[in-house]
Amino acid sequence: MIADVITDTKTRMAKAIEATKHEFSSLRTGRASPALLEQIRVDYYGTPTPINQLATITVPEPRLLVVQPWDRKMVKDIERGILKSELGLVPSSDGTHVRVPIPSLTEERRKELVKIAHRHAEEGRVAIRNVRREAKEMIEKLEEDGDISEDDAKRGLDELQKLTDKYIADVEALLAGKDKEIMEV
Repeated sequence: MIADVITDTKTRMAKAIEATKHEFSSLRTGRASPALLEQIRVDYYGTPTPINQLATITVPEPRLLVVQPWDRKMVKDIERGILKSELGLVPSSDGTHVRVPIPSLTEERRKELVKIAHRHAEEGRVAIRNVRREAKEMIEKLEEDGDISEDDAKRGLDELQKLTDKYIADVEALLAGKDKEIMEV
């Protein structure tokens, strides 16, 4: 029974790590990455749709993204969507493609991005702690109901804490890497 709780906990904590990685991938670091545009939604015949479902995003150069819509009528909408985003990017189009140059980051913008990265990391840590809290309550309930012994509950809680520490350390490692990437000149 405890093994089931621990397995479920591992799965949910791993999902929290994946969510944190996804949030980090959408932060602009001065390098072109298709993940930068994944969060942007464009009005596609009345439905907000992610850009990566409307077009191919390529990186022909380290500081340039090229968005090639599958429907040429979407070029202006994609351009508008990128302009409206909080990424601070200025796209240009030639009627068939949207070119998105990635400018160098200012020191001030780098610091803002580091703060945003720290906020995403804290959200990841909170998600992991919430999973731990729920698992702890489940283990305590199993003990209370007499389904497991006190010793088993203690071992389960110890394993739960080790898991939590491991995943929190993973978030910290991701954050350190992202901070370094953002602050690179």
